[in-house]
Amino acid sequence: MTCSSLSFSWPDGTAVLEDFQLAVGPGRTGLIGLNGSGKSTLLRLIAGELAPTEGGVRTAGEVGYLPQNAVLDTALRVDEALGIAATRAALHAIEAGDVREEHFTAVGDDWDVEERAVAALAQLGLGHIGLDRTVGEMSGGECVLLRLAALLLARPDVLLLDEPTNNLDLYARGRLYEAVEAWSGVMIVVSHDRELLERVDQIADLRDGEVTWYGGAYSAYEQALAVEQEAAERMVRVAEADVQRQKRELAEAQVKLARRKRYGQKMFEQKREPKIVMGARKRAAQVSAGKHRTMHTVKLTEARERLHEAADAVRDDDEIRVELPYTKVHPGRGVLRLSEVELRYGARVGGEFDLRGPERIALVGRNGAGKTTLLRTIAGELRPVAGEVAVQVPLRFLPQRLDVLDEELSVVRNVARFAPQATENTIRARLARFLFRGERADRAAGTLSGGERFRAALAALLLAEPAPQLLMLDEPTNNLDMASVRRLTEALEAYEGALIVASHDITFLESLGITRWLLLDGGLRPTTAEEVREGLMGT
Repeated sequence: MTCSSLSFSWPDGTAVLEDFQLAVGPGRTGLIGLNGSGKSTLLRLIAGELAPTEGGVRTAGEVGYLPQNAVLDTALRVDEALGIAATRAALHAIEAGDVREEHFTAVGDDWDVEERAVAALAQLGLGHIGLDRTVGEMSGGECVLLRLAALLLARPDVLLLDEPTNNLDLYARGRLYEAVEAWSGVMIVVSHDRELLERVDQIADLRDGEVTWYGGAYSAYEQALAVEQEAAERMVRVAEADVQRQKRELAEAQVKLARRKRYGQKMFEQKREPKIVMGARKRAAQVSAGKHRTMHTVKLTEARERLHEAADAVRDDDEIRVELPYTKVHPGRGVLRLSEVELRYGARVGGEFDLRGPERIALVGRNGAGKTTLLRTIAGELRPVAGEVAVQVPLRFLPQRLDVLDEELSVVRNVARFAPQATENTIRARLARFLFRGERADRAAGTLSGGERFRAALAALLLAEPAPQLLMLDEPTNNLDMASVRRLTEALEAYEGALIVASHDITFLESLGITRWLLLDGGLRPTTAEEVREGLMGT
């Protein structure tokens, strides 16, 4: 797969890639980079979903693409989602005695299509799902695996995966890891999942519109990057010392030249030599002084340029800075009460559940257990089948799809919808702390990357009026690079209200200072991070 002089800009003129070059050969490549660097856009360009502004993409063979938000029509049957419905229908017709030529043409050489489909589903842990079931009966994680199964059945030459572990529980992730390890063609995977990135052959780091290659998996990349950064920081220190030395030498030279000038002026005033000789000496001294000053100024300029180059090599990614004093919940205050709640789609909480004070709840469970349904029910988006949900403080809910944003509106205008009393200057000042400064705050939500979109949605909820004292997040690390996950953790450290986070990312949950782990599995019961790891991975 080759990108030659590739450029792409959004309709509003925002440039993503300019004169971009890339060549990827066989093997598994992990494409990483900060949110907004253009990773997802690049995959869409390679897949043909977007047309480049300039340049082109060339691939040897068919391309299969699993997008970041794999959405399937809920009315589709599984065989339709796999792309085998027509072949399967023709096969069944032949088996029933209908020997028209059109059926044989539809089947071609694919007589074992059903067996291969069932095997592909079983490989990804979907063996329990029949080919005649509908997508609407499946969880979000199962839909992701179904899309991947369709790609594996199609056997493309180039496979593109954009955050494929989004919405997958630990068991499903294990299945996906196995499929990735078994892939023998060209694969480019964008992910923030360390476990997945440990299964690639090389890392491509997209930064400032260029790719830097690192051999090996993500841990090897981290080691190589640490060595690079240590060397870069050392070069900064050397360059800083050189700048200071050049400044001293320039100052010393200027002092010497000033002394010579005063001495020459004194000789001239005392007229100890003929006027023509003193004039010649004065002109020579002026020329010499000019050259001397120029030489030291040039050296200082060059030293400063070396310092700038060295500083550019040191990564200094911005961090979210947030203060949220109005979100504070005092210990003991009632926040949420659930009483004998039964949810839609068969999920059940049962019993009594109380959340008091600034507790931090981790909500875990297998795909399809009902975590999202529970959060949507608490948020008031769904009515419980039975029981009572009582929310006692201002609440905000950030869903997986981040659909709290209006695609057409700018980041500023989106936040203004949630805080109508705040002035634009106040909103912009607050957004700057979420790394939306200047023109970035004026970009339309529809042009943001996954991580930028998450930051904008989080800003809209946390800056809302009244300030949320119960914040619920559904799979918040989906689509976030590792730097953004760190930023999210820092932002939530400043949050003083109650927190409920549904996530399959156990490492992230552990970083939040969780006070209670709850497993939703036919009911809501206490658990621990260790039990979650052992239980889900051992299923």
